[in-house]
Formats: sequence, structure tokens, C-alpha cells
Amino acid sequence: MRYGQEVVLKRDPISALAEQRSSTAPGSAANLPAHAAPAAQSHRLFRTVWYAANLLLLLSVLLAGYGAAWEYSTQRYLKGFSDAVIPPMAPSEEKIQAILNWMAHGPARMDTGAEPSSPDRNPVDTLNYASLLQVCGSATNAFVNLADSGGLVSRRLLLLDSRWMAKHVVVEVLVDGRWIVVDPAFHVIWRGADGKPLTRAELADPAVFSVATRSVPSYRPEYTFDRTAHVRLGRIYGIGEGLRRFLDRRLPGWEDSKMLSLLLERQSLANLVGAIFLVIWFAVLRAALRWYGERRLGLRAIRLRAQFRKASSAFMDFAS
Repeated sequence: MRYGQEVVLKRDPISALAEQRSSTAPGSAANLPAHAAPAAQSHRLFRTVWYAANLLLLLSVLLAGYGAAWEYSTQRYLKGFSDAVIPPMAPSEEKIQAILNWMAHGPARMDTGAEPSSPDRNPVDTLNYASLLQVCGSATNAFVNLADSGGLVSRRLLLLDSRWMAKHVVVEVLVDGRWIVVDPAFHVIWRGADGKPLTRAELADPAVFSVATRSVPSYRPEYTFDRTAHVRLGRIYGIGEGLRRFLDRRLPGWEDSKMLSLLLERQSLANLVGAIFLVIWFAVLRAALRWYGERRLGLRAIRLRAQFRKASSAFMDFAS
């Protein structure tokens, strides 16, 4: 080669042909029109959202599995507890009294490990710590969970002050078609002068209330039944009372449900229900994203069934 002579590099004809085809392909970067760049960006954004939705769906399924295992273990624990405390064939009032007697005079319990002021809603704790059984909220939690496991229908009842704040918590138990009032913190079934168990409507009468509570010297007279609720939405700052009025109009009696009280008094059940709600929500979101990607963006998502078939075919081919 002489100095100054033009150098011509010989190219492989096959490589040159492939490069020419790729440069003239309809989807190549060199051949894309100017308006295709935003479309590519929208596709990338869609794929990011798609993968995030799939990841969140997977995490919610795992959380639901964990919640199911936790709820199953809690139910098994409560069943063993109730079998040891509650006579299985006894009438409802005897079952209630058996629970109250156990709470008042049961075996020695742990005194340390849980603060009485903690909002503990795990029955494994509230049934085993003496400090929690002395507080109305956690004592109610223990009673509701134990009563449910023993075949009783019960729900918590909040006694409210003039500002609609909870001042005391008791339990209503369905006995012979009447919701009688039980106070787990004071270990009593409230009864009238004739010895008959009382309902909250009857205890709202000051005369009946005075007769019922005078046998318990430590009972505070401000724990009256003139204002009551099963769920205190006032804790939701700003929207609590408005939400209550809306639910009262749309779903009369919504807060009287036994299941709602159980959700509020058992962490494992609340976790399971919340996880199931998340699974449904993210499954619907994933379906909506797939529809949008296929109909609006022209993207075809590979379904799980197709992926499973391909994986099975590849495995069978490899095995053979």
C-alpha cells in the first residue's frame, strides 16, 4: 500500500446484507418516524407499571398465605383454651360465667411483657397477661375471642361520653334472643332486681342502672349506657362522623355485626381479610392493565397458562 492511497476495507457480504435489512426494517430505530418516540416511552412506562402490579399481586398473595396460617394457628390456640375453660354442653349463661370466673380467679399469669396501655388485639397476649386482663379494652378482646371459640355470639360495646369518646368497653352476648351486657373488666353479668340479665336499652334507664351496679362498689358511676356504639369512627380524624352518617343511611345496622367486632378484636383475622382485599384489588388492576395494553397499545401479554405450557413442553423435550 502506497502512502496517500485510499484504503478500502472489504466487508463480509453476509454481514453487510444483514445490516442493510436491519436498517430498513419497519421497527428499526433509523426508520422510526418522529412521533414514534413518545409511543415507545409510553410502552416503557406501561411495562414498568405492569411489572410493579404483578410484584404487588405476588406480595399480597404471600401476605394472604401468611395471614391464613396465622389465623389458623390462633383459632387452634383459642379452641384449646376454650375447651379447658368453658363447659361444652352448658347453657349460654353458664358459659359466660365460666369465662368470667376464669378471668377473675384463673391460674397465675405473666405480669411482665405487655403494657396495660398498649392497644393489644392479639388474644394470645390478652389471655395470658394479668396486666391486660385488668384493662377494659384488652379484657373485652380476651372475652370476645374466647366466647367465639366457645360457641357464643358476642360483640363489643363502647360506652361514650358527651364528646362521643369511649370511656369504657363491655360486651354484648346473644342469649335466648336478647343481647345481654357482660362486663369482662369487672367480671359481672349485669342483672336487674329480679336477677334477669339486662340489655343496653334497659341499662340506659338510670334507675335500672343504679340497681344493677350498686353491688359492685368499685364500679364508676360515669360508666353509663346513655351513649353507646359498637365501632367508634370518631378516631378517624376529620371524616369519622361523616362516614358514620353515610354508613347509617346506606347500611342500617352495619356496626351490629358479630364479625365486625371479631375483626376489630383479632389481629390475625384482620390481617387475613386485609390481605384478601389486596389480592382482589391487585388482580383487578392487573386485568385492567392487560386489557389496556392489548386494546390501546397493541401489546400482547404472555398469559400464565401459555408460559406453563411452554415450560412443560421444554421440560418434556429435555427429559426425552
